[in-house]
Amino acid sequence: MPRLIAFYLPQFHPIPENNKWWGEGFTEWTNVGKAKPLFKGHYQPRVPADLGYYDLRLSESREAQAALAKKYGVEGFCYWHYYFGDGRRLLERPFDEVLNSGKPDFPFCLAWANHSWKDKQFSKEGSDKMLIEQKYGGVEDYTRHFNIVLPAFKDYRYIRVHDKPVFVIHSPSEVPDLEVFMNIWQNLACENGFPGIHFVCNTHNLQDIETMHSKGFDAVSPVRLFHVFKADFSLFYRMYAKFMRLVFKRGQVLDYEQCSRYFHGEEDKLRYCYPSIYPNWDHSPRSGRHGHILHNSTPKAFKNHVSNVLQTVKHKPKEEQIIFIRSWNEWAEGNYMEPDLRFGRGYLEALKLALDESADSS
Repeated sequence: MPRLIAFYLPQFHPIPENNKWWGEGFTEWTNVGKAKPLFKGHYQPRVPADLGYYDLRLSESREAQAALAKKYGVEGFCYWHYYFGDGRRLLERPFDEVLNSGKPDFPFCLAWANHSWKDKQFSKEGSDKMLIEQKYGGVEDYTRHFNIVLPAFKDYRYIRVHDKPVFVIHSPSEVPDLEVFMNIWQNLACENGFPGIHFVCNTHNLQDIETMHSKGFDAVSPVRLFHVFKADFSLFYRMYAKFMRLVFKRGQVLDYEQCSRYFHGEEDKLRYCYPSIYPNWDHSPRSGRHGHILHNSTPKAFKNHVSNVLQTVKHKPKEEQIIFIRSWNEWAEGNYMEPDLRFGRGYLEALKLALDESADSS
């Protein structure tokens, strides 16, 4: 069975920094709740169903998420890990509590979201004002960073490939001394009883797959979602989209089913390429009318997309049949698997159906 690993956003609880930047009690639900439909038929605001407007400080919420994911074929969560250098982390509480409590008993790994935060990332009123800068402190700080995540690596729930803990780097090109960082971590992993780290990186450029693999990454995960907004649609459409962007300052609105054919490709068949599946995308809760939107996503269309991606990994060794789900709970990006009031568990049921059909055809 393919190994489905879902990216997991821990921003559903208040922290002092967000209270300062956005107001007391800010969480991701703040943007989700104030979203407005921008055109006829635009599905906003989105309202959670089974899990409700949860608070990730509560163990019950985290355990309910894991139970739901496991039921429908998800192997584990890949928690976004915010380490900004000099020992500074943000949004670490949910994962730390998962680690320290032993609950839920559900596999996990970490993805380093190594990028600075600017206020425009989280609000349509935002600017380029720097909220917190991502720093790279060299050997000493890379060692400190490793020791921070080491307890997670040692946990029996941590997701591994050939006994190596999986660690995802969001933006590898941003690390100025990437080779130094990776060598330090590989050496420290061996000193702590592991055969190494199974490094995975994201890339938005398909041409970088071979390059990143040659730099020491065990696998590369192409992020194909944004390719659709640059796809070679008709000349009329491209002119229309440009007009709407320049005159009305509106992001592109594209049909999900039409775009889903761009979500996978021949590269995904490479052993060291981990493809992704995308339930939808709608950034407007954060960026207003400037955000790009995939329109008319349905569980049926999603199921067809999943089935296509499953075919690309069938021939790979079992441990390397990894597919990332982007994402489990990115509600303010319209990019989630959790139940909502419109479709209920439709996307989860579509995922399970595609998995079952794929297994039957093997």
